[in-house]
Amino acid sequence: MRVLVTGADGFIGSHLTEMLLEQGYKVKALAYYNSFNNWGWLEEIQHPNLEVIAGDVRDPHYCKFITRDIDTIFHLAALIAIPYSYIAPYSYVDTNIKGTLNICQAAIENGNIRVIHTSTSEVYGTAQYVPIDENHPKQPQSPYSASKIGADAMALSFLNAFNLPVTIARPFNTYGPRQSARAIIPTIISQIASGIKEINLGDLTPTRDFNYVKDICKGFIALAENDSTIGKEINIASNFEISMKDTLELIKKIMKSDVKFIIDEQRLRPEKSEVFRLWGDNKLIRELTGFTPDYSIEKGLTETCNWFANPDNLKKYKATIYNV
Repeated sequence: MRVLVTGADGFIGSHLTEMLLEQGYKVKALAYYNSFNNWGWLEEIQHPNLEVIAGDVRDPHYCKFITRDIDTIFHLAALIAIPYSYIAPYSYVDTNIKGTLNICQAAIENGNIRVIHTSTSEVYGTAQYVPIDENHPKQPQSPYSASKIGADAMALSFLNAFNLPVTIARPFNTYGPRQSARAIIPTIISQIASGIKEINLGDLTPTRDFNYVKDICKGFIALAENDSTIGKEINIASNFEISMKDTLELIKKIMKSDVKFIIDEQRLRPEKSEVFRLWGDNKLIRELTGFTPDYSIEKGLTETCNWFANPDNLKKYKATIYNV
């Protein structure tokens, strides 16, 4: 089977590309076009069944070109940093909503290609009940989450209007090797690994349903390989909740660190924008595909810490600079 992965140069996309190749897929991997001809994390991957292309999902003509002769599209290309969405919201509409429109339109025009569209648990906002199932109300608590709600709706509109075989994959908080330092887990690990003794952080009271990246990729493939998932919004979650504070204490223990945490005002979300509780119900994906996570939080964090401890990996991060 020949698949296209958009956003393949990013954190989850690069891991998904690797897993697809390991399972025998032929992968066309889209990296964001830049003048340096840099393929992001795809620079680390070499395989005879991998074709790397550079471009931009904001261009509808390009999307039609790259989706020819494709069986399934894994659409991950998106702007994802929540703090940056406060200062550049138009960019999120342009990439996340219009980019999804372009991919869906291209899928229609090139033979009704199967689309696995990537959502986010952020569309739910702070939990009104737990665990959060797929019927939970959507709450646009940031421009980022609003853009993803819009993108999800755009994808589903192509299902309803044109019978495009779409599945909405909704991963909860993903972590692991290669994650951007804008996220809390790599922020902590990279700074501890760099020898920093005091770390600036935002609010540590919120809870999250953290998922190791290989489990998320396993979930994506399970959704794509099962036709019963077409037309559905489906959580990929661990069904496990842990606070930011307890997560950080666990990282300290794994890394044998005595680091101190300091609350930094610039890292706090606006009060109504903070998502205080996320705990995902994974019953639907289990019933439809048999999916179960392979990684406990302890196992996943240990692998992540070990990866960041490698000097060749750590040098790719600017541990002392706050990245919105």
